[in-house]
Amino acid sequence: MAFTETRTTGYGTRVGNSFRAIGSGFLLFIAGTALLWWNEGRAVKTEKMLEEAGSAYVEMENPNKKDASLEGELICGTALATTEDSLTDAQFGIGAKAISLRRTVEYYQWVEHSTEEKEDKLGGKEVTTTTYTYSKEWVSRPIESAQFKDPAYQKKNMVLATFEDDEQWAENVSWGAYKLTEGLIHSISSREAIDLAIAEDLLKQFESNTQTAYERFYGVQQKTQQPTQQPVQQPAIPDSIKALLPDSVRAALDAQKALNDSINEAMAKAENKKDLEYIHQASNVLYFGRVPGSPEVGDVRVTFEKVVPAKVTVMAVVDGDSFKPFKAKNGKRFQTLVMGKKSGDEIIEDAQDANTMWTWMLRILGVLLVIGGLKGIFGFVETILKVVPFIAGIFGWGIGLVCTIIGIAWSLIVIAIAWLFYRPLLGIGLLVLAGFLVWVFAFKGKDKLKELAAKAKDKNGAPVPAPAE
Repeated sequence: MAFTETRTTGYGTRVGNSFRAIGSGFLLFIAGTALLWWNEGRAVKTEKMLEEAGSAYVEMENPNKKDASLEGELICGTALATTEDSLTDAQFGIGAKAISLRRTVEYYQWVEHSTEEKEDKLGGKEVTTTTYTYSKEWVSRPIESAQFKDPAYQKKNMVLATFEDDEQWAENVSWGAYKLTEGLIHSISSREAIDLAIAEDLLKQFESNTQTAYERFYGVQQKTQQPTQQPVQQPAIPDSIKALLPDSVRAALDAQKALNDSINEAMAKAENKKDLEYIHQASNVLYFGRVPGSPEVGDVRVTFEKVVPAKVTVMAVVDGDSFKPFKAKNGKRFQTLVMGKKSGDEIIEDAQDANTMWTWMLRILGVLLVIGGLKGIFGFVETILKVVPFIAGIFGWGIGLVCTIIGIAWSLIVIAIAWLFYRPLLGIGLLVLAGFLVWVFAFKGKDKLKELAAKAKDKNGAPVPAPAE
């Protein structure tokens, strides 16, 4: 069931907050402008560096043999990345000969979600209604439920055990006849599940601690009695009668007796092994809780993975028996490791695509910061008019439109000026586009504002000042 909380903000408080937001608006505007400028320089430098690397690299035909002629050269080659290092998770006693050993911990918890609805009231007040809902989810960190808004869910969370995520990497990873650097090693992603081999004493310790935590929160649970398994018995047949049976029947009886003996032996071993009620192992997951298939709040699951030897392609500069990044003329550095076999041209093309993607993502972010900053600077105008929500809505829409147009135009100008240092023709083109947007706003925007003012007058019966000529 949802829990709601209502908060009312007075007109004076809202106006005061809007004026204080002017400072934050300027900061956003400056940050967006700086991001746009930096991003264009980064994009062009990265593109030129990749072009230089694409024309400079050589294919390493046989990475399994050192080639002195390749010293200092940018190479691209494919070989098996492997290691002899043994890694150990000391807390769980799990080890493996692997490039990496990773432990991931998850907790089953109540999670609080919230949604807000804001409503302007006549007179300038704002009523904010926040709705809180709760659901059980697997999360990466324990959640402090004492801070939940709904008293019915406060202090509903607990954990049966607490562990930290952990990841270890081998220091010595070979790639053919060469050694990989730390940065290249961490790019290997051939993850696989690791078989669990946890000591029985440690499992019993986990069992005891988990049971104590469970019963402290949920109370003592009645243990389910398991039925005792009876040995499989086969009726004895006298040898005098058995001798009269055909050979095929006697062979079948002997085979059945052998099967029964193996079943009884397995049952005896199972009875001697103590079943754990709160600790369960399945594949590469160690589960803390009563029933893994039906989790309860507080249950914990720990997943173990390893990075195994794999075929990888490296593009870097040969430095003795190892590698170092390629340094372009503009100072940008480049080295990479990708999974599987790829040519140098494919790697450069993928890097160029990634550069283009990041360039546009940062451009969009920069434009949004600039527009958000302008809205923060001029948002006080809309807030002052909140005494009449309808009028404020119209002017708010107009202010938002103006801020958006100016923000886009300003962003294009910044990008264009940045590009003038690198690609003059494109920079001039962007400046022309930005000037066109400013012209459209300056000469066409007034007509739109007059139209909005006329609509406001018709609906409210009161004249609204038109924009100054």
